[in-house]
Order: sequence, then C-alpha cells, then structure tokens
Amino acid sequence: MSQPNILFITTDQQHYSTLGTVNPAIRTPALDRLAREGTRFTRAYCPNPTCSPTRATLVTGMYPAWHGCWAIGVKLPEDVPTVGDLFQQHGYESILIGKAHFQPLASAPGSESIECQPLLRDLDFWRNFHGPWYGFNHVETARMHANESHAGQHYAIWMEEKGLTNWQDYFQKWPRDPNDKYSGPYYMRDSLTWDLPEEFHHSHWVGERTIAHMERCRQAGKPFYLWASFFDPHPPYVVPEPWASMYDPAEMKPGRYVEGEFDRMPPHFARTREAAPDFSDYQEPGGQGLHGFHSHLHTEEELQRSMAAYYGMISLIDQEIGRILEYLDQSGLAENTLVVFTTDHGHFLGQHGLIAKGAFHYEDLLRVPMIVRQPGQIPAGQVSDAIQSLVDFPQTFLAAAGIEAPGFMQGVNQLPVWQGKQATARDHALVENRHNPTTVHLRTLVTDRYKITVYRNADYGELFDLETDPGELHNRWDDPDYADVKAELLLKFVQAEIQREPTRMPRIAGA
Repeated sequence: MSQPNILFITTDQQHYSTLGTVNPAIRTPALDRLAREGTRFTRAYCPNPTCSPTRATLVTGMYPAWHGCWAIGVKLPEDVPTVGDLFQQHGYESILIGKAHFQPLASAPGSESIECQPLLRDLDFWRNFHGPWYGFNHVETARMHANESHAGQHYAIWMEEKGLTNWQDYFQKWPRDPNDKYSGPYYMRDSLTWDLPEEFHHSHWVGERTIAHMERCRQAGKPFYLWASFFDPHPPYVVPEPWASMYDPAEMKPGRYVEGEFDRMPPHFARTREAAPDFSDYQEPGGQGLHGFHSHLHTEEELQRSMAAYYGMISLIDQEIGRILEYLDQSGLAENTLVVFTTDHGHFLGQHGLIAKGAFHYEDLLRVPMIVRQPGQIPAGQVSDAIQSLVDFPQTFLAAAGIEAPGFMQGVNQLPVWQGKQATARDHALVENRHNPTTVHLRTLVTDRYKITVYRNADYGELFDLETDPGELHNRWDDPDYADVKAELLLKFVQAEIQREPTRMPRIAGA
C-alpha cells in the first residue's frame, strides 16, 4: 500500500458530549457516520485547556512546558521542530487550512507575530504568504472566532474572490467601535443570528479549501498531511441561518451548579458565583487577563440561547465534514486516508455553574470528542475507553506513515490501540494550565478511575473518584478515607512527570 494520507480535522472548544451518536439533542450526521465507520474514543484528553498551548502540542508532539507556548498570548518559538517538517522530509505535502493560533494577537521584539493587527487585514501580505510556517509548506489561515474583529488573512481574500467585497461590514470593527452592531462582549448572553450570507461562512471556507488541496495532492500523486482546522463552536455564539434557528432554546438543557459543590474546592471556584468577584490577587504581573476569572452567573434562558447557537455552529461544521467525507469517497482516497477528528479542548455550558473555560479542570473542559477512521485499518463501529492524549497524535500520525518519531516527542504511539491490536498505550493523561506563574499554575493527572490536581505553592488541591462520583461533585483532597489513594496518586504524578521527559539526543558514548 502507498503512503497513507493523514487528514486531521479539528474544531475549537467542543464539549465531548456534542456528537449525535451519544447525544440525541444534537444533529451531527457526518460525525455519526465517521463513528460508525471507525472507532470513537471516550477518554481523550487535551494537554492544556486553552487554544494556543494545545495547538502547539498538536504540531510538535511536545507538552507546553517543553515547546514553549505555555499560555494564550505566548508565541510558539519558530525554531521548535514540528511534525510537518518530518512529513515533508518523507515526500508529503504538509498543509494547514483554517485556524492556527500559534502566535499572539500582538507583536513585540523577540515575540514577533504575523497573527496580529494591523497585519491581519493587510491582504496584499497574505496573498503572497502561504508558508513555510511551523512545518506547513502551504498555509491558508485566519485568526478570528465567529464575527470577531480579527477577521482577515486568507479567509478575507476568499470572501473577496467569492464576491463579498464588503466583508468587513459583517465583522466587528477594528479598532473596536462601541457603536458597532457587533460590539457585544466576548461571551454574549444573547446569541445572534449572523447576517453574513451563509455561503461566506468560515466553516464553508475550511471545507472548500480542504477539498481543493486534497484534490491538488491527488492529481500530483503526492500523499498529504492536512490539518483542517475549523473555528467554531468557540464563542461568541453567532451563526447564520438556517443554523441559528435549527435548535429551539427552550429545548436546551444546559448544565447546572449544585449547591455546596464548591465548599471544598480551591478558592477561585466559589468566586465565580459572585456578581462582581475580586480576582485581583490572581492577576498576572503584566496585567494580562486570566481566562475564567470573572463572574460566571448566567440565567437559565441565557445559557439556553447560548447552547442552541453552540449546537447550530457544530451542525454547520458537521455539514462541511460531510462534504469532505463525500469527496474522499468520490475521489477514491478514502481507503488510503487516515481521518482523525477531535477538538483542542472542551467547554462549559453551565456545568458546575461555569461558562467557556478557565482554571477549572473538570471533565467538561479536559475531555475531548475523538473519532478515528481508516477502512481496513481501524475497526468500524467500535467504542474504546483507552486513555488518549492529544500529545500522542503527532507521534501516531508518523507511525501510520511508517516514519520513526524523533526523540523530542513526548507522546506515545497509539496506532496499535487505534487499530484494535492493543488495549491501551497509556494508563494516565497529564494536563497543564499556566497563566500567572505563581497563582494560576496547576497540573492534573487523570487515571482510569481518579483525577488529581496540584496547584503551585498551595496546600489545597482536587481529588475526584470518577467511578463513584462521575459528576465531580465531591472533592476528596482532604477526605481521610482517600488518604491512601491520594498518596498513591501523588507518587504516580511524580513518576508521570519523570516519564514524560524527552530524549532528543541518544547517548552514544561513556563520556
């Protein structure tokens, strides 16, 4: 068999339960088909519950503490080796279509960024830039979520080529204008029906350009490693019709806070229940905002509206995934293409009284949906609870292509597990989260049954028994009945930290 194609499909901030195959409230026929024809994994975890660190992990196979992009707003150093470089060395086209977010929304000496204003809207620059960039020899990217002012780059060029020369009228103004019709807050309490004509939506752009480049590679007879990176369902919750009205808010059932569940949790959890909480003791020295450190109070109606729009955004993406799968069938590429679907991290829609994301390491935020398909290679219609980590993906992609993984990668090869030849490849997952290095710096170890979270310079922490308490309502950190479990998990935590150290260069001599 010739070298297999690798098609990596991701969304942005998608809750693990938002697949029609497990949740009848949402319609995702293409992803349901992918699950029927492949294997769905129920215990997949992100290495960091924010965008840039995890996305950098997905191209390096390294944890954020090692590749250097340790938080949103931090640049992934451009000298860090990537999986795309390795694919290119073995004859592959390496292509990124959609969201990157490897660089901050500002540029400074030593942290130069092309993903920042005003360069985002300098379309002459982007017409002449398609890479190389972070191991991709062809890039078509954009930076915004939904209708944010960060719109531009290759997406804007595509809109203009399609005839929407006034595309800026459909996005927030830049610089921000308080009188702009889209001047709402980052997390909108009222979902909006976006007046952008549906055919110009960025999900269509990602789907169309993904198909175009797979066809280009097919005609050239070259295998591809292609990352199709969708922008939704990350807030703000705006989506065109008919998707905006696809789901009735009154039928949505968001998560809820259970009275008293934060009584034994670290102090920042309870503050989210206040209307105007003071988080000044958590702020970064440079004054950068911290994700999630604000009031999370929303009415039931607000959450229902958000959830209906969130589901509509996912269903629109699903339509594009369906188009991609149909192309693979019609082109004859399906048999020799490994398709992997996931997201960068999860999302809160009311669970534990929380919204969006933050330093709240519940399963809703750390677990991600995951499906793998390759006819004849991946068992069809299977469901696996083998623990997966997104740090494993680059190494496993290489294994599928018969390429040896370099020593700098910190994941494990999951290919035997994906192919049903091995029950599991790891017995734990590690999750990092760091903003302020002294007050918001935590790490979580997840095993088959337990989850433990340690905070830097703090004597508090979290310990959940996922078997007896799947809703994570009872923190056992200080529970004497769990003292032995806690001691065992802390030792395992130390071992896991040691085991993940990379070996970039082999030892070849005694001195």
